Amino acid sequence: MPNKKQAEHKINEFIRATEVRLVGENVEQGVFPLAKAMELADELGLDLVEISPNAVPPVCRVVDYNKFIYEQKKKQKEIKANAQKTVIKEIRFGPNTDDHDFEFKLKHAKKFLEAGDKVRAYVHFKGRAIVYKEHGEILLLRFAQALEEVGKVEQLPKLEGKRMFLILGSKAKK
Repeated sequence: MPNKKQAEHKINEFIRATEVRLVGENVEQGVFPLAKAMELADELGLDLVEISPNAVPPVCRVVDYNKFIYEQKKKQKEIKANAQKTVIKEIRFGPNTDDHDFEFKLKHAKKFLEAGDKVRAYVHFKGRAIVYKEHGEILLLRFAQALEEVGKVEQLPKLEGKRMFLILGSKAKK
């Protein structure tokens, strides 16, 4: 057999157990001494790969090691491709944002939520405007209410420093 690189699995002569549980295609499944399992793998021209070292006895599969690694990488790639990436779009308001600007930003937020992104709207208080916190909270609640059919509130308005945040999640799935 060609020398295989030592990876995350023990293969062939690197397996240290005395007995192994054998699995695989075209192989009699059961518990065998290591020498017998190695013989069976050699007869088929395949490798003995330890897939579950913590089991008692360890589980070994009779398989072509390169094919086994390829299949595992393929599965990992598929899992990674199916994982959803969360995108958070930010929309900034002033405490005294007028109606036209509000509607403009509302339209953008609606587009983001329909695309499946999250929206983080915040009111930034400058200077002494922090005295009017309730204006910011009313503005954010009005914003959340206007987006009720496309998004759901994940975090109610909360003041952190000079900013008051509101986080909306999408109801639609990508």
